[in-house]
Amino acid sequence: MTHASFATGGSMRSSSPFARELASTARTFAKLVTFAWLLAVAAMRLCAAGELTLTLVDRAGHPVSEVVMTIAPVRPSSTVPMAGGATAIMDQRNLSFVPQVLVVAVGTSVEFPNNDTVSHQVYSFSPAKKFQLPLYKGVIHPPVTFEKAGLVVVGCNIHDQMAGYIYVTDAPLFGKTDTQGMLRLRDVPGGDYLLTFWSPYIADPPASLTRAVRVGAGEGTSTQIQLTRDLRTRPEPRPRRADWEY
Repeated sequence: MTHASFATGGSMRSSSPFARELASTARTFAKLVTFAWLLAVAAMRLCAAGELTLTLVDRAGHPVSEVVMTIAPVRPSSTVPMAGGATAIMDQRNLSFVPQVLVVAVGTSVEFPNNDTVSHQVYSFSPAKKFQLPLYKGVIHPPVTFEKAGLVVVGCNIHDQMAGYIYVTDAPLFGKTDTQGMLRLRDVPGGDYLLTFWSPYIADPPASLTRAVRVGAGEGTSTQIQLTRDLRTRPEPRPRRADWEY
């Protein structure tokens, strides 16, 4: 019995380093396989993704810039990454909000620095976000967080001509058209999407501001939209101090 016990014990002691090395090698191999699999999945998804180019022109065919465009999948899918809340800036210069139109994801915090030569008192009466920043210059107030999707119309209690717009969206893909009236989105998973576009200068019926678009897997998709009505000369809706409850 003693000999058998000794032989068994000696065998375990002599093979223990080898077993540990074998286990370590197996773990390393498993990690490499997992990493290779993740790379393959990522490559497959990238290959399946396409590029979506959206162009908006006015009634006469001229490009329209600073138009908000949001793109949401018809069937919600985990392959489309959701936009996370971040920090954005709406400045004040020359008695204007800069940019005049800002599009952000739900949960984004927006700073309102005043780099103008005069003081401003910023406010909004919009249901999506009501707030007021008492009279100030420079950077005094903390950022305002926008927790709800919707249009937030921003004004100044001192200068009625000032109007700014914050379009808060829960769509996973969004942006604004450039000076060529174009918005290009890369790495968009193939599928059916609902496109919504908006600008305070667009006068077309609200029902016409939503379109269906299809993005082919690994393909480039281009869509041009032409407005049917002339652009407004004055942005709407306008901020109204009478709507704010002090």
